[in-house]
Amino acid sequence: MQKFDAIRPFYDAEINESILNVIHHPMMKSLMNFTFPEMPDEEWKERLTKTHSIRDFQCNFIYHTLLKVLEKSSDGLTTSGFEKLEKGESYLFISNHRDILLDTTLLNVALFEHGLVMTASAIGDNLVKKDFLNTLAKLNRNFLVKRGLTPREMLGSSKTLSEYIGHLLTHESRSVWIAQREGRTKDGNDATNPGVLKMVGMGSDETNLMDYFKKIKVVPVSISYEYDPTDVLKIPQILAEANNEVYIKEKNEDFMTLLSGVMGQKKRIHIQIGDVLDTEIDEIKEGFSNSNKQIQALAQVIDDSIIKNYKLWPTNYIAYDILNKTSTYSDLYTEDEKSLFERRLEMRIDAENPVALQGLLDMYANPVVNKLKDTNEPKS
Repeated sequence: MQKFDAIRPFYDAEINESILNVIHHPMMKSLMNFTFPEMPDEEWKERLTKTHSIRDFQCNFIYHTLLKVLEKSSDGLTTSGFEKLEKGESYLFISNHRDILLDTTLLNVALFEHGLVMTASAIGDNLVKKDFLNTLAKLNRNFLVKRGLTPREMLGSSKTLSEYIGHLLTHESRSVWIAQREGRTKDGNDATNPGVLKMVGMGSDETNLMDYFKKIKVVPVSISYEYDPTDVLKIPQILAEANNEVYIKEKNEDFMTLLSGVMGQKKRIHIQIGDVLDTEIDEIKEGFSNSNKQIQALAQVIDDSIIKNYKLWPTNYIAYDILNKTSTYSDLYTEDEKSLFERRLEMRIDAENPVALQGLLDMYANPVVNKLKDTNEPKS
């Protein structure tokens, strides 16, 4: 299994030594003081020194960190659909992607609370360039997706990544989380990049690609935040693209976005699990013989599920009505909620800049538009 060493998380045998290497790091102190504000430093250090597995680290430390994040920066997490999943079974969760860290860690909170197999989760290596963050990611069962590669390097990297995902699902009975596309959705349009599915399919050991996707049990996941804590941080890229400019990230931008996502105000959050794709995959297999068309059809099925199960909040309806100068959904939000949303707009962007205003409103309004397209219903 050495071919996976460059991307895999730690093995349990490596956990204790890795923790001891970072236990005195100032960021570990900050993390533990945030998680256990009443606990003396020596106590959490002693607990860490007795930690010898990823599960212990996740359940005894990271889970409590996430509960504290939810307490301080949200009005709570709700979930639905987890009863469709079987205990002890592994699944490939393909999720819409709004926040760098929380999309996957909140899913794992829900899986843990439902007694289900937690995931190994894909993370871009650009996010863990700092040694401490790289160690923390590996302690939390993240595996690395290499970024910024040449086309030839990308092919080899994708092959290794796909084989590792297949190995986790079929040999280790470990669930896997991947985003439906590279990078967070900037405009509220949750769409699966077929290239992501092609990459997963490179690990297939089946004659027909759809047999492989059926075997690894694909589950679409919809996660929605009432307020996107990183909404305003997405505006510079939207402005650059509107001017046909290449967007270049600031130094440490990814890290600052990560922090903003964790600690920024989110209000309510909802995760809904879609159906395990089964008969849908059978229909794709029967309907298309060409693997590219099969992949396109599978991407569409995943999109349909994510959009259908996406929880719409008052903020989505308010943005839709502001953008379209209507009161179509006024019965689904209060005047206080609308005033709060408008104040947030004024505080976070230059409302005189029409592109910035449109960009921020689109982020919240497009999920309504997409659900209307998907259901052909006047309201949802």
